[in-house]
Amino acid sequence: MPEPLLTASATPAPRTGRRPRVGHIEFLNCLPLFWGLARSGSLLDMDLRKDSPDGLSDALVAGTLDIGPISLLEFLKHADDLVAMPGIAVGSDGPVESCLIVSQVPLDQLDGEPVALGSTSRTSVRLAELLFAESVGVRPDYFVCLPDLDAMMQQARAAVVIGDAALRAALHEAPRLGLQVHDLGRMWRDWTGLPFVFAVFAARRDFLAREPETVRRVHAALLASRDLALAEVKEVCEQAARWEAFDAGTLEHYYTTALDFSLGERQLAGIAEFARRVGGGPAGFPPDVRVRLLGAEAIST
Repeated sequence: MPEPLLTASATPAPRTGRRPRVGHIEFLNCLPLFWGLARSGSLLDMDLRKDSPDGLSDALVAGTLDIGPISLLEFLKHADDLVAMPGIAVGSDGPVESCLIVSQVPLDQLDGEPVALGSTSRTSVRLAELLFAESVGVRPDYFVCLPDLDAMMQQARAAVVIGDAALRAALHEAPRLGLQVHDLGRMWRDWTGLPFVFAVFAARRDFLAREPETVRRVHAALLASRDLALAEVKEVCEQAARWEAFDAGTLEHYYTTALDFSLGERQLAGIAEFARRVGGGPAGFPPDVRVRLLGAEAIST
């Protein structure tokens, strides 16, 4: 078994000449984490890099980020090079509200029909493909396009949309267009009884070896940031609602009911189930891929 990895603490890291390069998803789902980092002052100790989920995943794998959120699918593909931070993730234990299939017809009528895939999250796309094939029992004709629902619906019978575009679709665009909305988090939970983790927070193992105190500090800061933002969630949502297309009540429901920012035993079981169902062959990782957690030995899924 591999040696235990390092545990998190709030111990300040020694000065090394540069701040750690930390990723931040530029969607509303990670806004509470940014809020907490800014409120606590921890943001000053990080070189924060904002991008889409796919952009951050690629940067962490390439080594242009040291720590950050990474799509679950990409984390599993590169599990030997990364260590996940326990206690924090982006997922849901039921409806997630921002990862959706939006359809003109019932899902069981989509066999062989064109379905548009938004190009901003490989994990959500792979989850949708899995649910179509094994839960619904159909195999649509997929194609990738930009996540613009009006444009998608001109070319396809259904679309997979995520993030802010999915929130807008569910609340505004789908009702206007008379479309059905199917929540990927709900579908997964109904099918497996488990939460789904869309992204984990991870550090590169080579960076951990060089800067163990920095990794500890960033992990502790992310956990504290999450807790602070949820404690002050009304203020977070009231301020965000000034600039977003959603009112404060909608955002508060999203952050406190839909999203799950934890990574514990149930979430790890959900990761293991997803890996078992999609791993092997072209997936780029085995069904029993070993997940390394900061402060623990590798866990076989």
